[in-house]
Amino acid sequence: MEALVAGLITGGFGLAIAALGAAIGQGIATAKAVEGIARQPEASSKIQTLLIIGLAFMESLVLYVLLISMLEIFLFAKPLLDKLLAH
Repeated sequence: MEALVAGLITGGFGLAIAALGAAIGQGIATAKAVEGIARQPEASSKIQTLLIIGLAFMESLVLYVLLISMLEIFLFAKPLLDKLLAH
């Protein structure tokens, strides 16, 4: 039973921490990009391109954590729950 609870808690906390980190990083990156565009409007296309690429990388890390959390829950916690409910 403890492994089931640990799997669910770690999956949830891992996803929450990854989403929080990505949200903070995306906010900082967007703020710095806006500052850069305000200082050099002629470089806005380059800054925008790099910003979108950076945001995509940050978001992909959250999706990887989501995948790992779902695998952790369904591969480890679900079979254990099925065993416990069968008895």
